[in-house]
Amino acid sequence: MKPQNLVILWLHHILNIKVLITQRELFLKNVAQTSDFPLALEIERAEGVYLYDKEGKSYMDLISGIGVSNVGHRHPKVVEAIKDQVDKYMHLMVYGEFVQSPQVLLAKALVDSLTPSAGDRPVLDNVYFTNSGTEAIEGAMKLAKRYTQRTEFVSCYNAYHGATQGALSLSGSENFKRNFRPLLPMTKNITHGNMADIEQITEQTAAVIIEIIGGEAGVRVPTVEYFQVLRKKCDEVGALLIIDEIQTGFGRTGSFWAFEQFGIYPDVITSAKGMGGGMPIGAFIANQKVMSVFKDNPILGHITTFGGHPVSSAASLATINLIRGEKLYESVPEKAALFRSLLVHPKIKEVRNQGLMMAVEFADFDELKGIIDRAIEKGLLTDWFLFCDNSMRIAPPLIITEEQIRTACEIILACIE
Repeated sequence: MKPQNLVILWLHHILNIKVLITQRELFLKNVAQTSDFPLALEIERAEGVYLYDKEGKSYMDLISGIGVSNVGHRHPKVVEAIKDQVDKYMHLMVYGEFVQSPQVLLAKALVDSLTPSAGDRPVLDNVYFTNSGTEAIEGAMKLAKRYTQRTEFVSCYNAYHGATQGALSLSGSENFKRNFRPLLPMTKNITHGNMADIEQITEQTAAVIIEIIGGEAGVRVPTVEYFQVLRKKCDEVGALLIIDEIQTGFGRTGSFWAFEQFGIYPDVITSAKGMGGGMPIGAFIANQKVMSVFKDNPILGHITTFGGHPVSSAASLATINLIRGEKLYESVPEKAALFRSLLVHPKIKEVRNQGLMMAVEFADFDELKGIIDRAIEKGLLTDWFLFCDNSMRIAPPLIITEEQIRTACEIILACIE
């Protein structure tokens, strides 16, 4: 080879290395960071339950992008729906002004997904689309204040409902709130699953906003009786019961909505995460009488530009049709039981779950962090919880196979050793 060609190859080699370094440097320099220790994995593509980096190494995604990819990454039917919608139109007009087929069909599908209400309780038949879960919470809070003409909110300790200021006000962790005060007044916390605390809900309460399963608290599962007493108390004092299904909805716990397993019917549901099949979308759902308060005094009582974006709505409709049509939630209990049967080790203190929403508890954060880091090296992506940092988060795509579950558990057990 001629010397000049060798020089050219050498230059190409140096430039390629520089591009790789620059990509990481730009990420750290120009993309706003929320911690000093991001994973910083450079993912080139994703499919099914796997992510792939630039070198082709695969990582089994055992947390579904934190509860998002319930049908797996880039499910062919979701991708097809996105492409079909892009070929028709994208954003047209601010929310609620034009009749847009993806929104209309998705709203109908969501209403149809809700079990009939018990007795004479109004059916949840009105959907307000948002861009995310925290926006769904914000909208539901405004709805409750406007409808009840009250201002107090009750939420739970160690609850997470989002990071915007209204949603943050509901948070049960002072560590996350103290440096952003003042936040909304007239918010108070009760203990999730504690029957006695229900008495703190009064005729001053606009709404109780609660997760069916305590997610970031480390998957805390209350009794059926607790939610039935909570439902009765809200009815007695005239407070709305807002169920946060942002993590639990769309099949995660073994039914399409987690509240179905607790014998209650909410006044408002918030949804997001697994709703979009990987696209950003959220919603809060109520009955028409409640939702109608946004129409006047003032008009346009709640506004969004991009809420229910046509492409995201098309992806969400494909996702809901997949989950319900293929009954993906029906295999969830069996897959969860397999995880539980395999994750047995002296260092595992407890396994808590509702379906494929699982927490594997260890002695402390340091022990868990070492296991998580080793698992990533072995191609398995896991995480911990915001308010329970000694427990490993397991929330894989619902399409995960028995073989993949066995592989994941083998890696976890090897990393514990």
